[in-house]
Amino acid sequence: MKRLLVVVDYQNDFVDGSLGFPGAELLDGPIAEKIKQYKESGDDVVYTMDTHGPGYLEMQEGKRLPIIHCQNGTEGWKLYGETGKLCEGCMTIGKHAFGSFDLAEWAMMRGYDQIELCGLVSYICVISNAVLIKTAQPEAEIIVDAACTAGPDPKLNEECLDIMEKGLQITILNRK
Repeated sequence: MKRLLVVVDYQNDFVDGSLGFPGAELLDGPIAEKIKQYKESGDDVVYTMDTHGPGYLEMQEGKRLPIIHCQNGTEGWKLYGETGKLCEGCMTIGKHAFGSFDLAEWAMMRGYDQIELCGLVSYICVISNAVLIKTAQPEAEIIVDAACTAGPDPKLNEECLDIMEKGLQITILNRK
């Protein structure tokens, strides 16, 4: 079985920076452990990185979320903690929107049987990328580990997990 782990936007600004929230740092250990398991099994790991430039506040996203974050090359843009240290040897995909067509296309061309997503924020970038990947590879099993994703609003996080599981046929692991 050909497997891929997608680590979505586990960057400093989403953990303890301008858009950070309590509890985001607690995902570092579980995500890092998952990365090690995938690598030890010879499976692929790819990271997405939210990446914005100086014109962010003039973009639609910036007008609706006027908090500067993940500015290309800044400390907030860099990957967080142990998860970030494990990036060596993995592909990274920069993205300027919630989801990445490049990621979905890249995964589709490799024909994965199973694609697991983790990272931040569950109800923004994780679900966006899960939907794009599910669309690109409808026969692949798409998985999101609830123990390795979160968002600042716990209620919205749970609702998002419900939508992915019940509506989008995405397998959700480790639900409380």
